Amino acid sequence: MSEQRIATRKGTTPINVWVTPEEKAQIEELAKQTGHSMSSLLRTLGMGYLPTSVLDSKLVLELVKINADQGRLGGLLKMWLTNDERFAGFDQIQMRKTIEVVLSRIQEMQQALLKLALKAEGE
Repeated sequence: MSEQRIATRKGTTPINVWVTPEEKAQIEELAKQTGHSMSSLLRTLGMGYLPTSVLDSKLVLELVKINADQGRLGGLLKMWLTNDERFAGFDQIQMRKTIEVVLSRIQEMQQALLKLALKAEGE
């Protein structure tokens, strides 16, 4: 069996681009945000393609996690409010305090969702 050589760009012709330190920092940040190396980003842009942002994927993942937490808290609250037999022997005052804590946590989650949604909208 003969091994096929995988073509890489190393050793091919580089293109020098003169930039200020601030421009270089901007290019590095954009490369990081899109999951590219600086070389890959500049090549992609130079070929007319627009890179997609990795931040969008991260925001969506954060939103999914917060939404899952909301669902679990909502399910727990529903179970308590339907007078489940498993909680018949619990002290009513303690249950009320626990429910208030869960409601407070749900409000915190809603605020976190709103903050992430506004962050995504601003980008």
